Amino acid sequence: MTRPDRPVQVIAEIGCNHKGDMETAKELIRVAAKICKADIAKFQKRHSRELLTAEEYGRPHPVAANAYGPTYGAHREFLEFDAEQHRELIEECKINGIRYSTSVWDMTSAREMAALNPPLLKIPSATNQHFDLQGWLCEHFAGEIHVSTGMSTGQEIRQLVDFYEDRGRAGDLVVYSCTSGYPVAFAEICLFEIARLMDLYGGRVKGIGFSGHHLGIAADIAALTVGKVKEAEGRGRFTHIERHFTLDRTWKGTDHAASLEPDGLRRLCRDLRHVGQALAEKGQEILPVEQVQRDKLKWVAERHGALLAG
Repeated sequence: MTRPDRPVQVIAEIGCNHKGDMETAKELIRVAAKICKADIAKFQKRHSRELLTAEEYGRPHPVAANAYGPTYGAHREFLEFDAEQHRELIEECKINGIRYSTSVWDMTSAREMAALNPPLLKIPSATNQHFDLQGWLCEHFAGEIHVSTGMSTGQEIRQLVDFYEDRGRAGDLVVYSCTSGYPVAFAEICLFEIARLMDLYGGRVKGIGFSGHHLGIAADIAALTVGKVKEAEGRGRFTHIERHFTLDRTWKGTDHAASLEPDGLRRLCRDLRHVGQALAEKGQEILPVEQVQRDKLKWVAERHGALLAG
């Protein structure tokens, strides 16, 4: 369900914050939809044997306290849902009035998730140079394709947009400003990257978004402001803000510390709506709310003269 009063679509990035448990995943969907009023619940899909080398699969998790298995590969397998479980998550999203999406990290995941026909799929920053995968999606997936640009050079981003244009799919492409870190310090969020992306590509793609891994919600409000100013300048559309979402930031796992809890995501959705209403020029010189005060308080020559004459 798209909320027409929202200046951007808010994506609750659940990712792997469900800890491999379907009931927790469904609860995250319900809370994101009903309490927080987010627009999209997003997960992740990976085939670890395809994505990782044998050495990467067999080595220990780099942070033992976050591991769900004796090796990194086993850890990733523990956190994965299969295609039928993702189908179940899609149904849970429909029941709760929120759109479903997932990131796809490899070719097998792309094929499996595209077969479920979600409204959009996401290419994470780590995979945005995997053009075989993205080429397959361009040919076989009719929905929107969202791509993050963390840890990417300017040349790589240009190649990315050119790639979708060459295949006639730039009209379905949303490109995200993103700094890849968990969490990201404020000085490294670099919100003016949103303006740069909109200047360069806003007129060539469906939308520009912001994917944040920082603390709090102040930077997201600033991101909306940067994007909407550029939108007002005719530099395309600023369409999505994505934040990691969890029920408890103290849970075991890599992403929880850079995630919003329910009250944080609820406040973010609320504040984006309110600030979006405030980002406007006056439609007339004196607004109706001002006219009441002008009649009572404003010093103007005509009124002052009438008072003196009286």
